[in-house]
Amino acid sequence: MQQDDRRDDYEQGSITLGGAVAMGTGVMIGAGIFALTGQIAELAGPLFPHAFVAGAIVTAFSAYSYVKMSNAWPSSGGIAMILQKCYGKGAISAGAALLMALSMVIAESLVARTFATYALRPFDIDGGPLVPILAVAVILFAFLVNISGNRSVGLMSQVMAVVKIGGIALFGVAALWSSGLGFATASEAGQNFGPLGFTASVALAILAFKGFTTITNSGSEITDPHRNVGRAITISIALCVVVYLLVALGVGSSLTIDEIISARDYSLAEAAEPALGQTGFLLTVLLAIVATASGLIASIFAVSRMLAMLTDMEMIPHSHFGMSGTIQRHTLVYTVVIAATLAAFFDLSRIASLGAFFYLVMDMIIHWGVFRYRRQEIDAAALVLLLALAFDAIVLAAFAAMKWQSDPIIVTVAAVAIAAVFAFERLYLSRWLAPRSDTGH
Repeated sequence: MQQDDRRDDYEQGSITLGGAVAMGTGVMIGAGIFALTGQIAELAGPLFPHAFVAGAIVTAFSAYSYVKMSNAWPSSGGIAMILQKCYGKGAISAGAALLMALSMVIAESLVARTFATYALRPFDIDGGPLVPILAVAVILFAFLVNISGNRSVGLMSQVMAVVKIGGIALFGVAALWSSGLGFATASEAGQNFGPLGFTASVALAILAFKGFTTITNSGSEITDPHRNVGRAITISIALCVVVYLLVALGVGSSLTIDEIISARDYSLAEAAEPALGQTGFLLTVLLAIVATASGLIASIFAVSRMLAMLTDMEMIPHSHFGMSGTIQRHTLVYTVVIAATLAAFFDLSRIASLGAFFYLVMDMIIHWGVFRYRRQEIDAAALVLLLALAFDAIVLAAFAAMKWQSDPIIVTVAAVAIAAVFAFERLYLSRWLAPRSDTGH
């Protein structure tokens, strides 16, 4: 392989603080509000707005590890860097990084199907072949935007972020106002929701916030990264907490829990019509299209670079498959192909569940690695790291228990897939751990 083929086109300083915030919120809001609100309500019941708050708290503890490590060593493909600096270039770091990449690709397929579901609502089309067709089409659109370069991604992300954050927040306020600021209708469902269901719902809420890792994965491309990576993560999470709460309260004020669950793949559009009329319904559909499309653009941007970083670090194998250009261009193609395949053949619920399992396992590995190997060097508080680890473990156990009752197949698939990822990396790298690097990538 020639050296030129291995070089990736990372443009240092090409993403501003505003662009990084837009990328983070783009991924989070695209998945969290439109794809997961109904699924969280299905587990948490009338307490589903509180699940978003709990998810934000757990995410805040989790973000601590990423911020501390990224401030010390900002890097494109930052999660791979964090793992490598904790565990070395062995199967543990490579396997966990690959889980993260796969969870991001899974999220892309989730958001793409959500885009298609909302786009078809004005035509009263619920399911059918048009859903996967549109889902694949929007993934291809995101691919075209990405190959146009970093500045195009950043500009489009910023424009779409402003539009959707303002529009979605306005939806929540308007829905609450039209209901008389009440939330009574959400408590009329007859189903019994318990503490286990609420705790399990936090796993999906965490998935709704995990877009902050998009910022970590573009660390060296952000201006003044030692300062702005952490700032961008903090601002993105704070913005999303406000937006999620407004929307959850707005949906809960317009629909009962039964209605939210029934329309879980398009709950915001369903809530908009009784609260805001036909015009509000159409505007909500438009916002969903903007939010999910921008989320895809930002996520594909990040995961392709993460895979390129893993390839450069020789932690995963790579094949050109006859393509010219850089490694980053190749991984962009691979990302789009896998996401499009998942979007074409899997439903939203199982896609979300698989993504939650992958992400939580990877997150726990990162917290343990930072605690065990790097906390003193980066001046990280041991208690915060251990609490982040404990919160993830509790949520993962509850989510696995609930899914084992309702859909044991997806739990089995997730366990087998995670084991296969680590087994593959162990065979490829021939070691679990390796000497840790103390220099930046």
